[in-house]
Amino acid sequence: MTATLSSPLPADAQPLTAPGQKSLARRLVAQRSAVVALTAVVLLVLIALAAPLITWAAGTSPTEFHSEAVNPELGGLPRGAAGGISAEHWLGVEAGSGRDILARVVYGARVSLLIALFATAVSMALGTALGLAAGFFGGWTDTIVSRLMDLLMSFPALIFMIALISAAPGVNRQLLLVIVLGFFGWPYVGRIVRGQAMVLARGEFVAAARVLGASRSALLVREVLPNLSGPIIVVATMSIPGYVATEAGLSFLGIGVRPPTPSWGQMIASAVPWYAADPVYFLVPGAFLFITVLAFNVLGDAVRDALDPRSRQQ
Repeated sequence: MTATLSSPLPADAQPLTAPGQKSLARRLVAQRSAVVALTAVVLLVLIALAAPLITWAAGTSPTEFHSEAVNPELGGLPRGAAGGISAEHWLGVEAGSGRDILARVVYGARVSLLIALFATAVSMALGTALGLAAGFFGGWTDTIVSRLMDLLMSFPALIFMIALISAAPGVNRQLLLVIVLGFFGWPYVGRIVRGQAMVLARGEFVAAARVLGASRSALLVREVLPNLSGPIIVVATMSIPGYVATEAGLSFLGIGVRPPTPSWGQMIASAVPWYAADPVYFLVPGAFLFITVLAFNVLGDAVRDALDPRSRQQ
């Protein structure tokens, strides 16, 4: 369930050099889908950041039980139509427990985005460092890193994630998810960075800097790494939705975020027995998960198009 990332550039494409911020912003704004996706992403981030304020305004919390909002005679179904939507519960309540859906959804957004962002940071840091070293230095460094990437990419990642997370019951589950997702995600980043670094290391500008006496570390940091910013930004943007979906999937299976900490996957799992009688509880977290993954995917495609050198020539 981890995102399998393909290279943002064709194999025969020239290395990317990210345009200035104004150029990139202008190209993104010119794409209507990118504007809509970026707006959705910004709103989701604001919702996650403002989760305490939203729940305070709604007068509830994600762990508070509202027994008066469910009907015990009907097995715990919410009172009222559309999952118990009312002035007190703006998106209804959970069947059985009566916990407020809005409160759990906004705090679930915070959990999902934080795990996805930190897992992306871990995978990008490892993948960029090791891929850059393999592509630039070559030789035995490239052999060791490449074989390590091949080994990790050959593993059935989901099975190993389930085994590793289940084997550490006492560890902070959110931190463990970040480490495991980032560890299994870096080889995809590393393979892309390695390929681009191999092209850049043979570039004329690197040869010129080497003739002028630049050290290998200076070539790596000042010449090659800045020219990898384009692919790195694209891969990072497109990694986030994969990690959001993977975290939701693991929580759905019961090995992700532990209750009472809310998670969209956890909410969907607990809604499955009720979806026929109370579809709202199932649809709300599912809709938020769908919108989040779609928005980040569309935004990633837009960033890739904006940084594509061939599109800049059109």
